This record gives sequence, structure tokens and C-alpha cells, in this order.
Amino acid sequence: MPRAASLAPLTRGGRVGRFALLIGGLLLYGLSLRLMIDARIGVAPWEVLHLGLSRVLPLTVGQASIGVGALLLAYTSFGLRERVGLGTLLNVLLIGIFLDVLGPLVPDPVGWPRRAAQFAAGVALLGLATGAYVGAGLGAGPRDGLMLGLNRRYGWPVARIRTVVELVVLLLGALLGGPVGWGTLAFALLVGHSVSFGLSLFGVRGSASPGAMPRRPLA
Repeated sequence: MPRAASLAPLTRGGRVGRFALLIGGLLLYGLSLRLMIDARIGVAPWEVLHLGLSRVLPLTVGQASIGVGALLLAYTSFGLRERVGLGTLLNVLLIGIFLDVLGPLVPDPVGWPRRAAQFAAGVALLGLATGAYVGAGLGAGPRDGLMLGLNRRYGWPVARIRTVVELVVLLLGALLGGPVGWGTLAFALLVGHSVSFGLSLFGVRGSASPGAMPRRPLA
């Protein structure tokens, strides 16, 4: 195990410990997205899509996230044969809920430097959050299940897969009228490295797709 895996012991707890790591990771993931949205310098590509959908459909951004997640879950489960764990199902549901609930609690910074700093914090936090809930070993989320499933099937690097997927989603979201800014481009280019680093902190190797299958199901 690489020395960088300083948080790996958190993934080797019992049921309660790993479940707590999962919920904590999903909460941090929702917070990271909310930080970037409220920074108002552009949003992450998936949020460009979700916000675009919320403009053309009677949905909140969180509800749009849940709907898209459910569709991705169907593809990764039947198309890529990724195992669906408790973490996968909770990811689809809880991130969207946290995204809406945290809206009134997250700062709305004034001035470009503060907005940029809040956005950067969101990008960094997303990598940590991904490492946490994937490292819990209770099932990858639908978006990361797609990333890990493609990595397992084709052997493409995690960072490259994530970057390509984010750029494609960005184009779709922009066509729907989702907000695009400089932060959007920065996220698409940097998120793969943030996620790879977050996975390494928890001792997760992308080529093994460890988050895609629960090690010891809770139910």
C-alpha cells in the first residue's frame, strides 16, 4: 500500500465504521457541489447538466441529480456489469438531498477572489469525498461506478476517463442552458487528478474497481 494512503485505516473498520465513512463521504460530496454552485463562477459539468434539466423540467437541482443518477445506475449495472451495493443506492438518493438541503447554509461569497477560493475548495473536497465513500467498500456511486467500470473493462487511466466524461456531460448541459463559466473548465480539467488523489488517500486503486462491489454487505 502506498505511503500516500494515510486514511486507509478508516476503510478497515466494521459495519458501523464503514457505514459512517460512507455517509460522511456522501455529505462531503454534496457540500463540495454546493460550494461550487454558490461560488457562481461556473459549476461542475454534472451540475451544468442538472441545472440545465432544472430549467426545462419542474425539478430542483437535487431532484435532477437523483434522476440522472438513477439512469446511470441502470447503465452501469446492466451495461458494465458493475455490482450495486448499499453505497450505490444511497449515493443516488442522498447526494441530491444534501445538495438541496445545504443550499441555505453555504456562503454566497462576494468578489471574484472569494468565489474562486470557494470553488477551489469544492474541487478539492470532491476528491476527498469520493475517496471516502468509495473506500467504504459499500458500492461506488453511479457516476464513479461508470468511471471505475470503464477503467476495469478497458484499462484506461481514472484521470483520463473522468476528464473525458466531464467534458461530454458539459456539452450536453450547455445545450440545455446550464450555467457555464471559467470554473466549469477548471473543474473538467482538474477533477480527475483530485479524484485520483482522494482515492489514493484511502488506499483505493482504480484498476481494481474496489468501490464497485461491497466487501461485506450490511444487509
